[in-house]
Amino acid sequence: MRSVTASFGMVTPVIRKHSATLHGHRTSFSLEDEFWEELKRIAADRDVSIAGLIATIDDGRPPESNLSSALRVYVLRWLRDMRATISQE
Repeated sequence: MRSVTASFGMVTPVIRKHSATLHGHRTSFSLEDEFWEELKRIAADRDVSIAGLIATIDDGRPPESNLSSALRVYVLRWLRDMRATISQE
């Protein structure tokens, strides 16, 4: 099941738990399917593993933020930067 349509026509995202090993420690995070799919595309575009990309994002996040939020913000910034690059061409 990907998404459920609510009565007012909006799509309600499905949030799933994911796990990754970062620097030898297992951690889990929750992401909507759309963010997870985009994160996998970004890893492929950068030619890195999904675990490697997540570790890089985790290493760069502020200590007061959580990993799930950091992953979402990373995806949004990546897409924003890609859109800006395309519109400059």
